[in-house]
Amino acid sequence: MFDPDIAPSGTLLGLLQRGRGDGTLHALAAPRAEALAALNDSVLRDPRRDWQVENRSLYYARLYMQLDGGLEEIERHLFHPDDLVDTGEERTGLALAVLGHLAAYGRDAARLLLRSYAAAGSNWGWALDELALRDDDTGLMTLAPAVLARFPETEEGEAELAAAVRDAFEPRPWRLWAEDPRYGARLAAAGEQGSFDRWQRQLRPRGPRPGWSVSEILQWAQEGLELEPEEHRYRAAARCLGAVAGPEDRPDLLRAARTAPDAARAAALHHLAACGEVEALDLIEAAVGCPLSSELLISAALASFARMRSVAAVERARGWAARGDRLGASAAAMLARRGGLHDTELVLAALRRTVREEGPDADGLWELVDGAGRLGVGCAVPVLRHIYRETSSSHLRGRAAAALAATDPGFAAGFAVECLWDCEETTRELAARHAATGDDRVVEQLRRLAADPAEEAEVQTAVRSRIGPES
Repeated sequence: MFDPDIAPSGTLLGLLQRGRGDGTLHALAAPRAEALAALNDSVLRDPRRDWQVENRSLYYARLYMQLDGGLEEIERHLFHPDDLVDTGEERTGLALAVLGHLAAYGRDAARLLLRSYAAAGSNWGWALDELALRDDDTGLMTLAPAVLARFPETEEGEAELAAAVRDAFEPRPWRLWAEDPRYGARLAAAGEQGSFDRWQRQLRPRGPRPGWSVSEILQWAQEGLELEPEEHRYRAAARCLGAVAGPEDRPDLLRAARTAPDAARAAALHHLAACGEVEALDLIEAAVGCPLSSELLISAALASFARMRSVAAVERARGWAARGDRLGASAAAMLARRGGLHDTELVLAALRRTVREEGPDADGLWELVDGAGRLGVGCAVPVLRHIYRETSSSHLRGRAAAALAATDPGFAAGFAVECLWDCEETTRELAARHAATGDDRVVEQLRRLAADPAEEAEVQTAVRSRIGPES
């Protein structure tokens, strides 16, 4: 995850970077050259806060189709000399995914560009996966020599080939090539080696063994911090404690949760909180409040509290929610998840405070936004609208939209309309169920989504529930 350079939300570039539905609507109304410049900028400089989970590729591909945009800028980006030194997937992944959708829409130029990059680019595996879903057998067969040439016929090269075959997201090309007598023997050996590697990993577990005591499990958790790189084993150790610890071990676990080294202390806290230990809440408060506590211990203590389901935890959260520290934020999040209607003021206060102090992209907003919707906090509508407009996270915007659907009487005729063009399919599905059909654009877009083969099934189901014969 990284913090991209995001333009203001009131600009065309800012709207497209966020993946908002208004971005598409404004781009279609803007001069074509200006719209294409903003679109290319968004695709070539990935604007997502978390590129592994946020969706943009279909959103941008649809806009390329509507603007009849060329692919010259994408081609220059893919084959730029930087591709030889910056081999991270985040540099080219979005552009390749956009090309994949364009190929599915019938853009032959996109398919040919994917083939060229799969043969020569550093992120060739991603391009090959896109082609595996969209290209025909003949096109995939032409790539076999170039792809297999990446792996020299040495011991190291064969090991890399086995790993590539084993870890391929889409196995279709490899299976197709394995049927060719020219490559079959080599790929069969690579496949066998990949299976053998998995089997060996299963035979070499590094975790606790049957018969380990509580003290041995805690020691194993602490040893993880001495490795290079560090391994945070406390969650795994806590699960092992759940299988090993008995009532007679309670004094040792309480002692470890107070005074043990950080990783062992974190494991003991996790276990005691999961068991509903009455002293766990006091131990969590002590761990978070101690100025000498490490980040690992504080994070583990807060995670332990978040997992608690007892009435006592909710009651304690009501007392902590007004605090201005991380424990207060965690307590407010618990009330957002599990509190009742009488907790709305605490949740609303935490929501406003978080936006004011940390901005519309704060990590702590996710559960508070959900809680405002769950509890029907009507007074939260202005701040929810602000989060919707300003956040750079398309997932958080979708949650804000869901909360507005539950709290804002004007949602159906307002934000729900633009959500039909949103980059996230869950947000489009929400809009398909709520958008007021008095706007002609809504009916046209619903029909367009229903007919688009690239649209998610859940979205099309929601659309058809609005425009089917019974409607």
